[in-house]
Amino acid sequence: MGRLTGGDPSLLRRINSAVVLHALRGADAPTLTDLTRITGLSRPTVEGVVEGLMEGGLVVESAPEEGETRRQGRPARRFRFRAEAGHLLGIEIGPHRVAALLSGLDGRIIGAGSREVSETAPEDERLDKVRTVVADVLRRAGVARSNLRAVGVGTPGIVEADGTVRLGTALPGWTGLALGERLRRSFRCPVIVENDANAAAVAEHWKGAATDSDDIVFVLAGLSPGAGSLIGGRLHRGYGGAAGEIGALHLLGRGVTPEHLLSTTDEPLHPLDEQAVAEVFALARKGDARAEAAVERAALVLAIDPELVVVGGWAAGLDGVLPPLREELARFCLRPPRVVLSLLGEAAVGTGALRLALDHVEEQLFAVEGTVTARR
Repeated sequence: MGRLTGGDPSLLRRINSAVVLHALRGADAPTLTDLTRITGLSRPTVEGVVEGLMEGGLVVESAPEEGETRRQGRPARRFRFRAEAGHLLGIEIGPHRVAALLSGLDGRIIGAGSREVSETAPEDERLDKVRTVVADVLRRAGVARSNLRAVGVGTPGIVEADGTVRLGTALPGWTGLALGERLRRSFRCPVIVENDANAAAVAEHWKGAATDSDDIVFVLAGLSPGAGSLIGGRLHRGYGGAAGEIGALHLLGRGVTPEHLLSTTDEPLHPLDEQAVAEVFALARKGDARAEAAVERAALVLAIDPELVVVGGWAAGLDGVLPPLREELARFCLRPPRVVLSLLGEAAVGTGALRLALDHVEEQLFAVEGTVTARR
């Protein structure tokens, strides 16, 4: 923005267009006069931008409000942003299920679907389930695949900027998988792949328990756990995209793996035995000393100083685990963060993936730089 000069008319037109479009999306059928007031642009500029947006299919003229009259001539023309001009997909790929959410360009969900999948399913079978879910959601919503503007994907593992899973121990065949490339074969639009805990953190900040906080950690509970964090309202991935990958703690030594951290015996839990983990949380809720100690050890992996910690995931009995987590954090943090449960539940990862897609489109439509999920 600071480099804009009067000799750069194309950029100026784009910025004006973004300003007007943003105003249209946030207003209820505004008139040209309304848009002039909201944007601070001249009426001729606003009128020219609106006409261009109408030609591009992003804006349409609305019918006059009921009872609206003027003493002379026609009622003032009103306009609206066409959220139906394009659609977005948010996809979750997890150990036990795959899911998809569909929205218009305003981010409002208009379709959803999911399928169970075996934790031992190979990558081809898992991706086939993804394609099946997507096809079903699009068919039921009556949306053509060609109308998709962007697709976001949340998956376990350390994910490169191009969508390659550099390390993914939760799903068979996931390490080294060119997931972004594989999925792009199914779509004619950009596909953005992100770690599942990161996606869930973005979702909670957008529509969940963290809408009023900019420094948060989302802890994805399970035996392949992860943590996503937002610092100053921006997703923090770390230098190599591994920030929050507490599921990869085996790199630090056998004793700090999730299997050992959550074990209440001398034997580690199986990495994908979710029932065993659920029992640990249930025992902790009932006051079992060894179970409480195991949960407290798990809390020690938190190494960021956030305002808010949101705990989510599938694990049973999470309600009973919050008190010991709070107590443990109080012991080790100078200013303990608030600890709450996710408001989005199992929809958190898919919702965050949808936000990834929306961010990508907003960067294009609204000349937005530095969105919550933008990669540096």
